[in-house]
Amino acid sequence: MNKLRLYLPALLLLSLVACKPPTPPDQPPSQPAAASEPAAPASSAELEAVRAAVVANMPELLPEHVRATPMPGLYEIQIGMNFGYVTADGRYLIAGDMTDLQTRKELTEDRRRQARIALVEKLDQSGYIEFAPEAQPAKYTVTVFTDVDCGYCRMLHRQIAEYNARGIAVRYLFFPRTGADTPSFYKAEEVWCSADRKAALTQAKSGADLKGDKSCDNPVMAQLQAAAELGLRGTPSILLPNGELVPGYRPPDDLLAVLQKAAGETPAS
Repeated sequence: MNKLRLYLPALLLLSLVACKPPTPPDQPPSQPAAASEPAAPASSAELEAVRAAVVANMPELLPEHVRATPMPGLYEIQIGMNFGYVTADGRYLIAGDMTDLQTRKELTEDRRRQARIALVEKLDQSGYIEFAPEAQPAKYTVTVFTDVDCGYCRMLHRQIAEYNARGIAVRYLFFPRTGADTPSFYKAEEVWCSADRKAALTQAKSGADLKGDKSCDNPVMAQLQAAAELGLRGTPSILLPNGELVPGYRPPDDLLAVLQKAAGETPAS
């Protein structure tokens, strides 16, 4: 959910408060491109002073992270997956993305990518159902939030061997769009509780009724919550290794081209 818009200031501030999922530490992971660093790193005392000034002006606004930016006198604040920029006195909030026009680097989007990766990495890493190439190691690994009842998710899964043939491993996380305690949610639990999860997922995506157990300890609720924190609205939602989020179904060749571009490679003709 990104509610930072150029709108009434009070509503902007309240929208920042509204969604507060887990966030990454101030030192981001190394996978995505790092945001441009400020010319002179800010001291912790300086950042705390900015945080205090923001809270003094709007007590319900509690930034989880405050960072210096390449623009003197402007600081980035983060609450969950929401980002904004404030002046040192905490009086003025700028809603929107920051871009370095010289380098064309999307500084705010880089931060979002880092935050997405960190959020997903906080999930139980044994909670994936992965379909990977068997003949050789995968060149790319994508994380796909899926719903067993989603038509485009089923289309993607019918082509899983084609993705694998292109060196793409697919790690599935569950995102039953109808929410908890619904048929799609229970189907996801039944898949997880099956002896052969990959076979069960394939069966469920074919429309077959599993009629299995759903009482085992499973990660479906945690993954559903992660999807909500990421602000996902549909399935499949594909998270690339660099933290870029690709909404919707992509055919194997299209997804390969997207991955190659994200990795700075020249797509094969």
